[in-house]
This record gives sequence, C-alpha cells and structure tokens, in this order.
Amino acid sequence: MNTNSNSYTVIYASVMVVIVAFLLAFVASSLKEQQDKNVELDKMKQILSALNIHDVEDPEATFNEYVKEDQILNLNCTVKSHKGGFKVSAKSEDELPLYVCNVNGETKYVIPVSGAGLWGPIWGYVGLNADKNTVYGVYFSHEGETPGLGAEIATEKFQSRFPGKHVLENGDVALGVEKNGKVSKPEYQVDGISGGTITSKGVDAMLKGCLSRYKGFLNN
Repeated sequence: MNTNSNSYTVIYASVMVVIVAFLLAFVASSLKEQQDKNVELDKMKQILSALNIHDVEDPEATFNEYVKEDQILNLNCTVKSHKGGFKVSAKSEDELPLYVCNVNGETKYVIPVSGAGLWGPIWGYVGLNADKNTVYGVYFSHEGETPGLGAEIATEKFQSRFPGKHVLENGDVALGVEKNGKVSKPEYQVDGISGGTITSKGVDAMLKGCLSRYKGFLNN
C-alpha cells in the first residue's frame, strides 16, 4: 500500500483510534475498583469531619469505630433498614440515609445534605447531638465555587460557625445562613460569606430543604 496515499492515512488513523480507545477502556476498567474505593474512603472522611474527627490515617477503621449504624429511613422517617444507608445518595427520592454514631460515649447523628451553589453542586453532612436539635459539627464541600468567595464554605472558618446552633424552631427547620451581618436569630443562624451571597443562600436552602425531609425524625 502506498504510505503516501489518502486511504493509507485514513486507515492508519482509524486503527490508532481503535487501539487508543481500547487501551483507555482497559485502563479505566482496571482502575475502577480502586477509584470506587477511593470515593468511599473520601465519603467516610467527610462524615467523620461532621463529627469533628479530622486527619485520620485509616478512614475505614475510624469510620467503623464511630459510626455504629448507617440506617435508611422511609419518607415518614421510620427505620426501613439499620444498615445500607452508606450506599444511598443524599438525593434519593424515597430513602433517607442516617448515620447513628457514638463519640466519647455520646450518641450523635449525621445527616447528609446536598444542593446547588453559584457554579455547581454543593453538599455536606450535619452532625447533631443526641437531642437531635443541636449541631455538633458540619462538613461542606463544592464542585466549583469561586476561590476566596463561595469556596469558603469548605473552610474551617465557615464551618466552625455552626456547632451549638439549634436546628428546630417550633418544630420547623430554622438552621440556616443569613446575609453577612444580618443575623437576627443567632441561636439558629450563622453569618454568610462576604462576597459569596449566592453560595451562602445555596447553603441555607440546602440545609432547610434537606433537613426538613427529616422533620419526623428530628421532632421525635
């Protein structure tokens, strides 16, 4: 075959595309198990962060030490299963994951939350004391918020504003984020991020929307 012909160029390019695609598919398939495991370990770290447990060397062992049950609640907040919640997304329409934990001999609950920021998804976990009404700790993260502005929701400075806040006011979720300097109910609200108003509103909506789904549990 004439290596200078157009047909040779087309055939050569097509063969190379097939080979590269096969190699990429093979590598992706080979790494999938480890990638899935890394996602699980990262999720464990996030849940532990809501319990104020950070920088752990063995996330899985530490998770199993503190998290006693990963329950699944029905929409009426009755227990559907005492295990399996770890595999349920916070966006599930008909199942509510709940983590029952023990920290220094005290019961804590962790509830996953998810929502929308300025540029993409935001998510996190809210840790509660045994009274189901007092925040023990929180963890928030984002996909693409602006560094120095909305991305501040992932910092300790912002997250440290939540412990000690109350979740419910007269049975409804009041925990939330108010515009910076406009907090009127300090027992329920935290200051938003200066310059990150839309992301702050996103966190507020995320907390109220997701935690309201657990009202039957929180009020029980």
